[in-house]
Amino acid sequence: MQASPVRIHARPKLNAPNLLAAWPGIGNVSAIAANYLTRKLEFKTLATLEAADFFEPIGVTVKDNVVEAPQFPQNNFYYWKNRRGKSDLIIFVGETQPPNQSYDLAHCILDASLKFGAKRIYTCAAAMTRIHHTEPPRVWGVATNPAVAAELKPYGLMPATSVQIAGMNGLLLGVAKERKIEGVCLLGEVPQYAARIQNPMAALAVLRVLTKILDIEIDLAELQTFAAETSERMKQMASEAMGEYIDLFTEPIWQRNEEEDEGEEGEGEDEGGGLN
Repeated sequence: MQASPVRIHARPKLNAPNLLAAWPGIGNVSAIAANYLTRKLEFKTLATLEAADFFEPIGVTVKDNVVEAPQFPQNNFYYWKNRRGKSDLIIFVGETQPPNQSYDLAHCILDASLKFGAKRIYTCAAAMTRIHHTEPPRVWGVATNPAVAAELKPYGLMPATSVQIAGMNGLLLGVAKERKIEGVCLLGEVPQYAARIQNPMAALAVLRVLTKILDIEIDLAELQTFAAETSERMKQMASEAMGEYIDLFTEPIWQRNEEEDEGEEGEGEDEGGGLN
């Protein structure tokens, strides 16, 4: 029998825990939300997943003329005990999306989650829409079955009639559905034209909903500041881009007239010189 790639470091007694799994993705929404939770709450290491079973290194680094051993992305489970007597929380953070074997990785994570006693799986992602970067992002909510989807209605989430959730943040829920495990994905709106820019605004919107669903109290002030600063930078970038666009495709009338006048004077001088 093949050994599990999950190495357990602690065996806490958890109270009906939920699992939040996160990988980098569009706008880095999921990773920002999960990493913020692990920093603000007293999470402890629960287990690590041996990435060599799912990732192939494509090279090595060299320091001081010495080749180092191949490096693999971090894949860790953390746990948090809810002192209010509510459900505890497990977070799985994957440093990188797997290039292949995603389906096997999803099963592996769900196997470990069930051993830890997880009753429901949560993920976060980005919903690319035509929202403008100056608008507050809304949150969409989807679930693995109609009963769980009905539980999301009180939170005022946007209904997702037809949407595709790319990467592990979506696939994990699909595999959970196959195995009849309850799952929820919260998606924060991200402008289509800013998909490659990290979006703490969307992550903040998602966390506000997620903490309500999980009945968790957390200080969001630091993330609010980060979101506000990023929003201002995006406005500045948009303004600079618009300025460059105007400079590139437009020319002041007075400048055009001056260039025409200079051209006429030059032609006159050439003609005069030729006649002399």
